[in-house]
Amino acid sequence: MAAEDAEARFPVMGSDAHLIVVGDPQLLTVARERLEEFEARWSRFRSSSELCALNAAAGSWVRLSPPTLALVSLAVRAWEVTGGLFDPTVLPALESVGYRHSFGASRPESPAEPMPEPTPGCAGIEFRRDMVRLPHGVRIDLGGIGKGYAADLIVTELIAAGAEGVSANLGGDLRVAGTAPGAQPWAVAVADEHFPDFDIAHVALAEGAVATSTRLRRRWQQHRRDRHHLIDPRTGTSTSNDVDSVTVIAGEAYWAEVLAKAALIAGATTGTAVLEKWGVAGLIVTEDGTRHRAGPWEGFVTWAPNYPGT
Repeated sequence: MAAEDAEARFPVMGSDAHLIVVGDPQLLTVARERLEEFEARWSRFRSSSELCALNAAAGSWVRLSPPTLALVSLAVRAWEVTGGLFDPTVLPALESVGYRHSFGASRPESPAEPMPEPTPGCAGIEFRRDMVRLPHGVRIDLGGIGKGYAADLIVTELIAAGAEGVSANLGGDLRVAGTAPGAQPWAVAVADEHFPDFDIAHVALAEGAVATSTRLRRRWQQHRRDRHHLIDPRTGTSTSNDVDSVTVIAGEAYWAEVLAKAALIAGATTGTAVLEKWGVAGLIVTEDGTRHRAGPWEGFVTWAPNYPGT
């Protein structure tokens, strides 16, 4: 008997979630409840979250639940291995450029244009068993890496619970495992961020993850300047190079998210080198539409439009 397929779409973690489960439709309910739990733990917009408690207690030890401790550990490790290009300590910088509330909420102008400065980095963050201590003045944001890690956890947990296949897409951070509907590889459409109603590529995965980081979404104006949510840790303000988006294919969604963000902040040339260093497949798109491929990207592509590129 063929396995039953089921899917669901719903908002969570500030994004639109799309889940597909092959084998047991009841697991969709389990997954939704689990994602809502992660949001309650990791949101910087909920004063009751573990993240907010950790940030408010900078200078003191805070005991964290196992998933939150693991996520903070991964974020600090990502900062280390990317040479600071990925940096969870950007929260004060995000707030200074106007991202103080969940996206879509009103953003009152600050009385004066902020003076950006480099982010503090993770060197002073300490771990002791199940506790973490942030240095005074350090606050962290787990938005992007949190969505990637949540997708990883959901897929792993549902497969362990008996699903034959699972796809979890959380606002562009996607993880797949097991049997896809129709017993074919998982087909993933990569949106063209310049033309959101169109795709820039279709890729096929037997198992793994795809994440896209882009400066073309979550944008606003502050003091008549364009701002977006991708902060360059070296300057403490919105990244201003010519890279519009980076898509990465990797084994895990949190890692694909980390490297996509690091490559975008680094710029096209250095970003390509970052992706090549870690052996992942990637596509960097600059503001003129040029595509820079990294690693075994072409090996995953099943369709792409005839755009100019390198």
